[in-house]
Amino acid sequence: PYFVLIEGAGSPAEVNLRAHDIANMGFAEAADVPVILVGDIDRGGVIAQVAGTHLLLSETEKARTKGYLINKFRGDLSLFDDGIRIIDKTSGLKSFGVLPYFADAHRLPPEDAFSLTARAPREGKIRFAVPVFSRIANFDDLDPLLAEPDVSVQMVRAGEAIPAGVNVILLPGSKATLADMDFIREQGWDIDIKAHVRQGGTLIGLCAGYQMLGRELSDPGGIEGSARTVEGLGLLDLTTVLTDDKKLVEETGTEHLTGAPVRGYHMHVGRTEGPALKKPFLDLPSGPDGAISKGGRVMGGYLHGLFASDEFRNNFINRFKLRKERLENFEGLVEETLDKLADHMEKHLDLDAMLEVARGAI
Repeated sequence: PYFVLIEGAGSPAEVNLRAHDIANMGFAEAADVPVILVGDIDRGGVIAQVAGTHLLLSETEKARTKGYLINKFRGDLSLFDDGIRIIDKTSGLKSFGVLPYFADAHRLPPEDAFSLTARAPREGKIRFAVPVFSRIANFDDLDPLLAEPDVSVQMVRAGEAIPAGVNVILLPGSKATLADMDFIREQGWDIDIKAHVRQGGTLIGLCAGYQMLGRELSDPGGIEGSARTVEGLGLLDLTTVLTDDKKLVEETGTEHLTGAPVRGYHMHVGRTEGPALKKPFLDLPSGPDGAISKGGRVMGGYLHGLFASDEFRNNFINRFKLRKERLENFEGLVEETLDKLADHMEKHLDLDAMLEVARGAI
């Protein structure tokens, strides 16, 4: 049988927020599923994490909590034998094992936006800058770039200027395009972006970032709040009107200029029109997608996951002609790392017992 693994967010011991909890024990209770606590020893105080969490749970929550495991242990595992005994004695919970720190974890895509912005930029020959919108979305578009050995990706946070001299500015997706267009102006990033393009830099926008490249963004139906229109960056002759019909579909196609194969997914609302569409960025079965400027320095489209297409990514990066190394197969790297992690877990955790817990919920 197949199982669905549900990951909580935050802590199940935040009892002051329990009445409105939909991400931890509240969800587990509603779905009537068993629970395994995971303690992060890398942050310290893991005995208190597990035993203290169990202490604060209600009786029904304790009944569905079947055990715990310890994650990210560094050093000699036998040094935590006493810790296991203390947790067992104070909570009565079953231990499913202690998982040593997995050194290749950095090869996997970041878990969430916080993980992404917490990463220190790596030194690289080809420099990308990514403004972190207040409502950034689909940041997994960056994962293949973060894995490239010769590429550095700098996340530009609120209050920081987009650095001069980067090769590429990438505008990511957003959950609220008009609000984040306002946010760009509040940060002064619109000035930085236009200066970057004037000085010969490359600019690419993905989904909402693509919509922002145009002259105007309009939300007549108030999909993102009140009905209004805002001015875009004006770097492509396009206008976008938000509509209530959301497009959600996977597609494969080619880059218009090079014919490089691409694969990704659409997940957006809005209809984009204008003269710039006469020179599309991508050719897809559903029709041309996106636009590219006359000089080829400003481009964008709706397809997410674009940089996971190896030939497209390598063609894009190779235009800067500064590479020493390159990643040949991003998806293969992720799969290989996941296989190694699975072997690591099988070696150190009682997965059979955990699967029995899952089977008991069927």
